[in-house]
Amino acid sequence: MAGPLISFLSDFGSGSTPAVCRGVMWSIAPDARLLDLTHDVRQFAVRDGAFLLARAVGYLPVGVHLAVVDPGVGTARRPVVVHAARGDLLVGPDNGLLLPAARELGGATDAWEIANRHLFLPHVSSTFHGRDLFSPVAAHLAGGLDPDRVGPGVDVASLVDLRLPEATARDGGLDTAVLLIDRYGNARLAGQPAELASLAGPLTPGRRFRVSIGERRETVPWQATFGEVGPGTPLLYEDADYDGLGIAVNQASAAERFGLELDTPVRIEPV
Repeated sequence: MAGPLISFLSDFGSGSTPAVCRGVMWSIAPDARLLDLTHDVRQFAVRDGAFLLARAVGYLPVGVHLAVVDPGVGTARRPVVVHAARGDLLVGPDNGLLLPAARELGGATDAWEIANRHLFLPHVSSTFHGRDLFSPVAAHLAGGLDPDRVGPGVDVASLVDLRLPEATARDGGLDTAVLLIDRYGNARLAGQPAELASLAGPLTPGRRFRVSIGERRETVPWQATFGEVGPGTPLLYEDADYDGLGIAVNQASAAERFGLELDTPVRIEPV
């Protein structure tokens, strides 16, 4: 039979660090199935990590989800385990990284502060809790450890939360904001295509919208994919990677074209 699932997300990059953490987990839970979600979260970008984790977990089997984007490593921030209603356990720092994913899994029902040093590696550094603390605890949980044994329970309401922007329909248009900018410069926007369609009717290819970003106004077509417009041409589309609205420029960067950053307000109106 397949072993227990541990998914793993971090801002560690492509070096040896993720492999070292995997080695720690396999030394404790040798039959675990380890799934790397990504280790290319922008450095220190807790918000990006929370978004990417929340978008991924609903597609995974019930399991242990280890997430480490931890600019406060070694400080008083709490290491925690969060139990979600679906049955999953999320392991990581209490800095807002975990609760958006827990909501995607039915909501956080219980939480514990990780304090049982018998579960850690023999030496715990001040700067590498991903290896010395979070990885071994995730492995022990995947092996069947009762989460009550990781440390004292904490009030779910005391956990650091992180709320992502939401889209709002107003005066015939959709007020939204940038949730994530990917490595191509495409921007994931708050809201769903269905919300835009409820204002504008069917999102047929070529349907045109006025996109307002600050003082800038530009007419942008709705298209199914990037190649439906010429190089250097912007488009609105359904971002299948992140299940929502996206704005892109074919073979170029929408972030550079429109001056987009996280939380930049964007208004979309049918023409």
